[in-house]
Amino acid sequence: MRFIVIGAGRVGLRTARVLREEGHDVTVVERDPDRASRARNAGFSVVEGDGSHEDVLAKAAVERADAVGALTGDLNVNFAACMIANHHGCRTVMRIDEDYREEIYQKYADEVDEVVYPERLGAIGAKNALLGGNIRAIADIAENLQVLLFTITDESPMRGYTLSEVRLPSQARLLAFGKRDQPMRIPFPDDSLEAGDRVAVLADFEVLDDVRQLLVGDDPAGTLASAAGTGGGA
Repeated sequence: MRFIVIGAGRVGLRTARVLREEGHDVTVVERDPDRASRARNAGFSVVEGDGSHEDVLAKAAVERADAVGALTGDLNVNFAACMIANHHGCRTVMRIDEDYREEIYQKYADEVDEVVYPERLGAIGAKNALLGGNIRAIADIAENLQVLLFTITDESPMRGYTLSEVRLPSQARLLAFGKRDQPMRIPFPDDSLEAGDRVAVLADFEVLDDVRQLLVGDDPAGTLASAAGTGGGA
């Protein structure tokens, strides 16, 4: 696929590198000469200029791009770039920083295909490192909702039970199931839970500890409290 990444800062350049490593064609748009030079030295095709201007995106061949990632630290630049890309039929991904209010987010989110929060994504990675092996945060769905991946332990109260026998709190839902060393899939009622199996659960922060107790067992380190304590900032 062909991508345009606007912004060669920390977020943009790392995103461009990941896309290139996966075999995609990436063009970087950057208005700062020093950052543009670093991107060229890293081997990227670079268009130097303001990504919110249509003539600059035309130089990056936006009409042939599959998607545009507007990943600068300037919300106005990102939004304008996405509107231009949308006009050309591209998928649009816009960076928004954590300090913007929810109503600002909603205003822009309706106009683009995807909104990303670098701080939130980074916090999820840090949270997973803190949680350790049996609980992994996958995503925050809303301010009070999170998807987590639990690995069944020998101490799990539900080990040996089928999924039909698992009674999650009313504010939690089982989304996916995977046997040890097998891909995740749609859960079936007669699937049995054994040590090493994984379950993905959507849950309200208020019931995360109850879900953890049910699926993993006692957690003397109290790591799940660290997960819930990040709130919507994960």
